[in-house]
Amino acid sequence: MNTIKAVYNAGTIRVYQAFNGRIAEEAVRLNTFGKAFKMERMTWIKPSFLWMMYRSGWAEKENQEHILAIDIKRTGFEEILKNAVKSTYNENMGISREEWQRLIKISEVRCQFDPDRDIYGNPQNDRTIQLGLRGEMLRKYVSEYIVKITDITEEVRYMKTLRDRGRLDTAILPVERDYPTENIEIAGGINVKGKN
Repeated sequence: MNTIKAVYNAGTIRVYQAFNGRIAEEAVRLNTFGKAFKMERMTWIKPSFLWMMYRSGWAEKENQEHILAIDIKRTGFEEILKNAVKSTYNENMGISREEWQRLIKISEVRCQFDPDRDIYGNPQNDRTIQLGLRGEMLRKYVSEYIVKITDITEEVRYMKTLRDRGRLDTAILPVERDYPTENIEIAGGINVKGKN
């Protein structure tokens, strides 16, 4: 099942990104991304904490040593969803391959669903969303959508220490809930839990 599970409240939703120290420290200082961040490249945001841990090796992979929790406006997140196109084509999308190819060329948002993970990185049944941003949508993310950036690297390292000792209580993980998508027109034939 494709899902969007996240930490969110009435105004914001939390996504995660991992960077090297230079980019992360500048982002925390500015509360947005600065000169060290490359605006010409696609950047990926992930609402799933454990998928981010899997991807970054719990902040131990090269150039992913700092984990940022980024609270963005829900209106911005939903605008991103409305412009998303799946990274890979399948016949269940409700559009032709030719239409998908046209959309993928012009879209500034890529979407893919990958198996969510447990604390040990094992794949789960639910598939969690990742969103790749570029162009004008990336500019909006950086300059308009970000509300708060928090470096949670020390918390992540502490959790990993507990995990490695077999003592990580999952109750201390971020509490992620199904994000309401019923009233969002998601582009590109993307289906998520709660949508037809």
